[in-house]
Amino acid sequence: MNRNAGRQLIGTGGRHHPGIGGRLAPESAGSHHDGMHFFAIDGHTDDGLLVINHEYVEPRLMHISASGLKLCAEDAYLIDGGRPADDVLKEMNAHGVSVVRIRREAGGRWVAVADPRNRRVTALTPMELAGPVRGSDFVKTKYSPDGTCVRGTLGNCASSATPWNTYLAAEENWALYFRNDDSKEGKPDQPREHSQYRVPRGKTRYHWELADNGDDAFVRFDASRKTQSPAEDYRNEPNAFGWMVEIDPSRPGAVPVKRTALGRFAHEGVVFAPATEGKPLVCYSGDDAMFQFIYKFVSAQPYDNASAGGHLLDDGTLYVARFNDDGSGDWLALAAGQNGLTSENGFGSQAEVLVNTRAAAKHVGATRMDRPESGAIEPTTGAVYFSLTSNVKRKPDEVDKANPRAENYFGHIVRWTEEGADHAATSFRWDLFVIGGDQASGRDLTGRPLDDNNLFACPDGLWFDANGRLWIQTDIGDCALNKGRFEPFGNNAMLCADPMTGEIRRFLTGPLGQEITGVTTTPDGRTMFVNVQHPGAHTSADEFAQGRLGSHWPAGGSAVPRSATLVITREDGGIV
Repeated sequence: MNRNAGRQLIGTGGRHHPGIGGRLAPESAGSHHDGMHFFAIDGHTDDGLLVINHEYVEPRLMHISASGLKLCAEDAYLIDGGRPADDVLKEMNAHGVSVVRIRREAGGRWVAVADPRNRRVTALTPMELAGPVRGSDFVKTKYSPDGTCVRGTLGNCASSATPWNTYLAAEENWALYFRNDDSKEGKPDQPREHSQYRVPRGKTRYHWELADNGDDAFVRFDASRKTQSPAEDYRNEPNAFGWMVEIDPSRPGAVPVKRTALGRFAHEGVVFAPATEGKPLVCYSGDDAMFQFIYKFVSAQPYDNASAGGHLLDDGTLYVARFNDDGSGDWLALAAGQNGLTSENGFGSQAEVLVNTRAAAKHVGATRMDRPESGAIEPTTGAVYFSLTSNVKRKPDEVDKANPRAENYFGHIVRWTEEGADHAATSFRWDLFVIGGDQASGRDLTGRPLDDNNLFACPDGLWFDANGRLWIQTDIGDCALNKGRFEPFGNNAMLCADPMTGEIRRFLTGPLGQEITGVTTTPDGRTMFVNVQHPGAHTSADEFAQGRLGSHWPAGGSAVPRSATLVITREDGGIV
């Protein structure tokens, strides 16, 4: 389990420097690193493009003017009811995705190198909409009256590489960036496309819409109706978020594309089944919220290696999972006109089904899960694994076999095998791989209690390496770490599991206040990259005002904490 490993840091996020015109300093990546993938250049295992998601930001660690103020982790302080536009611009530029070329030097150290492919995709980057929602009335805005494009991507959590070597970034907690204060007869009057995703009223995550220069790029985060026509305001702006975003890292001039046929929800990520010539392309995704669902997309056209591309993700069938208590499962089609998704029931087109994916999944009777997050597919058997992080709101009368605990604080991992080993099948068999928890409540595949070497809570990121080992990352909330029922687990960690025996061992533990996110390796498996997100996020508002930060990782001393990418290698040069 790699007891003899060396570690290095690359890709640390921007911090406390003013930048120029709201930009991060040139040497900085974005903030809050999450999903990532290593794209080898010309097959070289020691040279490639590392592509990293930046899920969100912590404003109090980004602006010198925040020093001494009483601020919580995500507070964006207001000045006279507004925000400095330069601060907002910096935060928007710290979101999104980084593409950076890295190379291993002769001494074994990895370094970032100059390359025309290096770039940032941010909350301001122009993007196209593709698939059934493109051009529909649901996405027409002042910026895009024909409903074909949008500015930026937000909440980029997990990710995946496509079979044609592009990158898919998930949009997870995007709804918090918007507000909709519409009312009718004194009551909230949000459309279903907003309310089911909990677009807030009155206050957005960072108050970007209150930037003091009134620029259109900032105003758009207020999705309240302001005119008679959606082409003259931003009532539909939230509908252009919640998708999977395709980015071509090898083509810096390529416009990113949001693939709407994959559904709109709090995408944790996406995982592709092995692509097979002449068969449909299949991928899976989870909606990271309590009582939400697991989805599968099956392309309409068969996969052809010579012509494969993003167009395969624009035409096909989106399914949602129903886990039956007898261990069987069904994939229910979310297609207009099928399974009650008709105009009479509020689903008049495929665009309406996809913009309202959660409502459609609920309507067809899918199983409400305990926060479906990351997925992974076992290389040898094709079994699909999904992490279910937690669901403290599940009541005893809502328990089912796939979600077996009321007030599920610790989470579990479910897995299934498709009928006939065909990922495009519409039925499957499932079981529980592991139930997270302490020694009293956690159980492995064989029913054995978890112990000090492998107990964990809140599984999040999942990833299979080429040798069939399952890597599990945990996400206990920063304010709950090392407290109360979570005290036995320590800091968030990454573990490694044997899917055949159920054996699990802890591989690494992160610093205070962080979440372990993202994992990938070089093609030879000898270098592993792992992200550490938001160290020190547990710092209280009072502690921050007094200059007492809860972590100074990775620089140490009195430095401001930063997200960073770990580079892990074995001292003997072997496979990690």
